[in-house]
Amino acid sequence: MGRPRESIDCGDFTLRRWRGQEDLAAALALIEESLEHLRPWETWIDGYDEEFTRGFLDRAGARWDEGEVFNYAVAAGDGTLLGMCQAYRGADPRGPRLGYWLHPAATGRGFATRAAAALTAEVFALPDVEFVEIAHDLANTASAAVPRRLGFREVRRGPVAPPVAPAGSGTEVVWRLERPADAPRPG
Repeated sequence: MGRPRESIDCGDFTLRRWRGQEDLAAALALIEESLEHLRPWETWIDGYDEEFTRGFLDRAGARWDEGEVFNYAVAAGDGTLLGMCQAYRGADPRGPRLGYWLHPAATGRGFATRAAAALTAEVFALPDVEFVEIAHDLANTASAAVPRRLGFREVRRGPVAPPVAPAGSGTEVVWRLERPADAPRPG
């Protein structure tokens, strides 16, 4: 997979590449204020601390440079962080997966849907990307609303790889959007 742009303008917010340890204070605040909101759905919360965030920021930079994971901060116009969005290499190299989460104060306002739409368009501009997938636990109906709104179709359900999140059902739902026939191909 090629590399997407480091900054994607979405109007009233931007998806921007994490800036390493320069983003530590903002990332810490975003995560700490979101812990209880994320706890039902994210297994990494139990091991969360400042060192976890430092490591995340270091890994985000290295994995971007390796072309494996493209982690973005979702940032409001004033720079306030609203959440995170990422594209990462899926099992099939032709189809990256997207992930996203928001600060609880940013939910219900269309940010996740618009961030996922922008990142989907961005990865379709890369060579060799034939489809984009979004996966979530069956019980996470808020996450399910995003691919449904964007025209993804459900392609499979199966067991979630352990560990299962506390509120999880243990069933993963995978949605897919095929490259539009009229999407330009780079090169």
